[in-house]
Amino acid sequence: MENNKVILLVEDNPDDEALTLRALKKNNIKNEVVVARDGAEALEFLFGTGKYAGRNTDVIPQVVLLDLKLPKVEGLEVLRQVRADKRTKLLPVVILTSSNEEQDRIQGYGLGANSYVRKPVDFSQFLEAARQLGLYWLVLNEAPPPGDHRWVFRFEFC
Repeated sequence: MENNKVILLVEDNPDDEALTLRALKKNNIKNEVVVARDGAEALEFLFGTGKYAGRNTDVIPQVVLLDLKLPKVEGLEVLRQVRADKRTKLLPVVILTSSNEEQDRIQGYGLGANSYVRKPVDFSQFLEAARQLGLYWLVLNEAPPPGDHRWVFRFEFC
């Protein structure tokens, strides 16, 4: 995990996990993918606690693909904790879920999700979605510089 182009996939459904990994591989996305199978494991990975105690937390994922309906800690709570911590508040988080509920989208964006992608049922559509996600988040998107993020400004319009 030496390069910072790690993908954190947070997915509790083994079939969706396998589908996502297969889609990434078929699209020649060769980045290391760390899989967390529940929200608690995702938080442990990000903050270097639990089974990930001692992990170099200076190396954060390039992007988190976050399911919403998770055991232990639900996806929206994971997002809330990610945004509340100065080390991860700028981490790109893409909600990747089968939920099409308007309330989930509103809450996800309200908590700071960078994107909300509904998992396509059709595998060829899923392949295309994975290709586009990989292209944008791993190639085109410019991540914030590592380290102290005090330079981030918030603008409010009245």
